[in-house]
Amino acid sequence: MAASGMFKLSFFLSLLSHLNLGLWPQTHSSLAIFPPSCNSIECPSFDTIEIGNGYEVRRYNSSEWISTSPIQDISLVEATRTGFLQLFEYIQGKNKYEEKIEMTAPVLSEVSPSDGPFCESSFVVSFYVPKKNQENPPPAEDLHVQKWKTTYVAVRQFSGFVSDNSVGEEAAALKASLAGTVWSAAIEKSHAADHTSVYTVAQYNSPFEFDHRVNEIWLSFNLEDGVAV
Repeated sequence: MAASGMFKLSFFLSLLSHLNLGLWPQTHSSLAIFPPSCNSIECPSFDTIEIGNGYEVRRYNSSEWISTSPIQDISLVEATRTGFLQLFEYIQGKNKYEEKIEMTAPVLSEVSPSDGPFCESSFVVSFYVPKKNQENPPPAEDLHVQKWKTTYVAVRQFSGFVSDNSVGEEAAALKASLAGTVWSAAIEKSHAADHTSVYTVAQYNSPFEFDHRVNEIWLSFNLEDGVAV
């Protein structure tokens, strides 16, 4: 248990160092690798539906995530830091059951962008609930459980360290790579129908990992009956 606690604290301090600094160089590219963090901590499972030019389409099975209330900020980095602090306290036992919960990856930041560069955007930060807690996630004040049905996401991977400047560029690149595909039409329709966030940023790595870093931009969507997958 002590070793587990030290690992969680190390991961926590690492992420906070990354979020506070944001000074490391960026190296962006479209990747197709399994996030190394998922070899040591639990990540949600998925099926790959298609790998295209600059994108991957995945299907995630039904699952539960613990999420913050919307955080208003002009910075993804700062909003993720704020949300992560709440979620870290939650998995350390600040919940109704006073139960400690294992760390998972990725940390998701759902982004609903503002209308201008100097206006606050809305962010919801989430952790995947481990399998052993999926049936009954501990409730907590100011946090809520998101219950995912089967969910499809279009994904673009990129390396380096996430910054406020990089995420918008990567989201735009994902949308461009999907243009003209059946997935683009499904994303547009889903976002218009249920007002989902415009995109999600998934972060997997500690800032002390300089090589083989994996971050992702997600665009979630539903599929109409009759669409072949």
